[in-house]
Amino acid sequence: MSKRGRNQLSPWTLALGVAAVAFATKRFLQSRFSFRERVVVITGGSRGLGLAMARAFAEEGAHLVLLARSKVELERAEVDLRDYGDGALMLIPCDIRYEEQVQAAIEIAVERLGRIDVLVNNAGEIMVGPIHTMTREDWTDCMDLHFWASLYTMQAALPHMQPGEGRIVNITSFGGKIAVPHMAPYCASKFALVGLSDSVRAELAMEGIRVTTVCPGLMRTGSHLNAMFKGDYQKEFAWFSAGAGSPLNSKNAMRAAHQIVEACRRGQPELTITIQARLAFIAQALFPNLFARAVAQVNSFLPRSTKTQEDLERHMGWESRSDLVPMPLTALADDATEDLNGLRGHLTAQR
Repeated sequence: MSKRGRNQLSPWTLALGVAAVAFATKRFLQSRFSFRERVVVITGGSRGLGLAMARAFAEEGAHLVLLARSKVELERAEVDLRDYGDGALMLIPCDIRYEEQVQAAIEIAVERLGRIDVLVNNAGEIMVGPIHTMTREDWTDCMDLHFWASLYTMQAALPHMQPGEGRIVNITSFGGKIAVPHMAPYCASKFALVGLSDSVRAELAMEGIRVTTVCPGLMRTGSHLNAMFKGDYQKEFAWFSAGAGSPLNSKNAMRAAHQIVEACRRGQPELTITIQARLAFIAQALFPNLFARAVAQVNSFLPRSTKTQEDLERHMGWESRSDLVPMPLTALADDATEDLNGLRGHLTAQR
């Protein structure tokens, strides 16, 4: 080969170089996406991770629309958010399990603010207990809130999003990719939401609307006191709350919220929060059979119920405390509950 031939770049090399520059430029431009004066709708925005994300978006100068069932919680969130940002704040009491309420809430937001730029599907509930304690109502409630409500909000918001500008963030869960024992209705509904989110992302890409599927591991949001427990509910609360409050297993909610905002800014397809969740996803993908056996082994250590009528009753986390889990083990999670507008009165009463 001649010296000239050796030094000449091939068409394939040039094409790869151009593609790399284009990709890097696109990523840079996406990372510059500004939320200032963007309209951000957050379901379940009055407390927990929803409130943490509201703070993070408010710091960016966004206009916020918070949807939640409790008017009282929304009013407390309004007071909290006065210290963050200077954008508009709308509070809309709404049960997103009902399509007509969702449609009405989105229309109110658009009438006042003109459009929807970002939709964050965050509202959720956690149900913990053996599978034989779960009734049809438990399964239906989880599917209604995690799957159907998210579909309703997307269908309502999409007509008001500008092509090439819109963002949708679906907060799923570690339990939406790995089935966690004693959380069957929760996991099944979160698996459904992961599938919905990924499917919608593929189709909306043609319109330039970016969809981010967020799969968090354990976070300190106050979920342990707002979750529902069945069966031997005090023991169920003990194992769940100990994990939710451990600094080794769980992540600070505000740090998670800022990660989510940055993933939304970039239009990142998927975000997994916590290294433990990432490692678990990799382990299941590489060794599915071994991983399944390991999960079954974990289940053998979880509480058993007596299969009585009382086991079917729901108990909130704040009423499931016992000496089985010392307060120091849940101290960080309890602090997060107070900070993020969750059951402050109940928590104080327990101390």
